[in-house]
Amino acid sequence: MASPDGLKTVENCAACRAAATQHFCALGEDALRQLDGIKFALAYAKGARIFVEGQEARGVYLLCAGRVKLSTSSGDARVLITQIVEPGEMLGLGAALSGEPYEVTAETLEPSEITFVRRAQFLRLLSENRDAALRAARQMSRNYRAAFEQVRLLGLSQTAAAKLARFLLAEARAHEGHENGAGCSRMKLTLTHEEIGQRIGASRETVTRIFSEFKQERIIQVKGSTLLVHDRAALEVLISY
Repeated sequence: MASPDGLKTVENCAACRAAATQHFCALGEDALRQLDGIKFALAYAKGARIFVEGQEARGVYLLCAGRVKLSTSSGDARVLITQIVEPGEMLGLGAALSGEPYEVTAETLEPSEITFVRRAQFLRLLSENRDAALRAARQMSRNYRAAFEQVRLLGLSQTAAAKLARFLLAEARAHEGHENGAGCSRMKLTLTHEEIGQRIGASRETVTRIFSEFKQERIIQVKGSTLLVHDRAALEVLISY
């Protein structure tokens, strides 16, 4: 079955790889059947825009696989990445609930599978199913926390080095359990230096310079797309000033 937009229907949410207790799509059987009847999905290539800041909110997008960056821009074309969205999370929720335009631009960081639900049908699902409404509220709470962490990153760090240190520590916490035998945190570096700069409010050149300094001081090590944090304590000291 296809929608008027040419999107292909996803048959079974219950079999979704991304489903987890905290995710919106981990609903009860009745709500899942209702969701299956109103949702459509599309495969997006890397670098594709899902929606654009200021665009009318058509509905919500559930990220099934891949990663998406959310960003906002200024009149002089400066870009700030506000959040990196992982599978199981929802895009455009605040705009869909309020009826206001999307407040950010959503762009894929890698090939992604995304399920779309039109705004009117999504609101009907929330009004008819308490579990769906509660999970949407929890997602809004996580969005609020992510926004708070972004304010902390930009507002409480005095230097670009401190901002990068805070970013790396947050990534290390997100990858807990991925330590090597020496106790180093290991993570896949999926953002370019320019994108990291957009995340922390610094230029690409500044990010490249600080990365080089961290490597020379043996705080971190980069092997291809893999980053190892050897000295968390040194990063903690940077953000304490």
